[in-house]
Amino acid sequence: QVRLVESGGGSVQTGGSLRLSCTGPRYAYSIVNCMAWFRQAPGKEREGVGFIYTGGGATYYADSVKGRFTISRVNTNNTVYLQMNSLKAEDTAMYYCAAGMCAGFWFREDDFRYWGQGTQVTVSS
Repeated sequence: QVRLVESGGGSVQTGGSLRLSCTGPRYAYSIVNCMAWFRQAPGKEREGVGFIYTGGGATYYADSVKGRFTISRVNTNNTVYLQMNSLKAEDTAMYYCAAGMCAGFWFREDDFRYWGQGTQVTVSS
């Protein structure tokens, strides 16, 4: 079992920034090859935000966040970050960290076996 712990959520005004963190156990990096962020807004389905291959560092983003959000990882502390800039009201959602085995550059929830509990992000004007 891989326990993922998210942090960094909160409330921010439109145009502001937040950085989310997701930390997992060191051994997780030996059983997964990518870590992702998903989000779910009230009344909407969960959607992929972005993911990063833990080995080479290649990233993939949803069109809605490209140019505003950046995923990075620090393998030495088993942490993946989601830097969110120029936040919009439509970014308001519960954000989930996930880890799994990716095979390309697309979002497929079934690829992600391990999930965190989520952290709330609220963007208001």
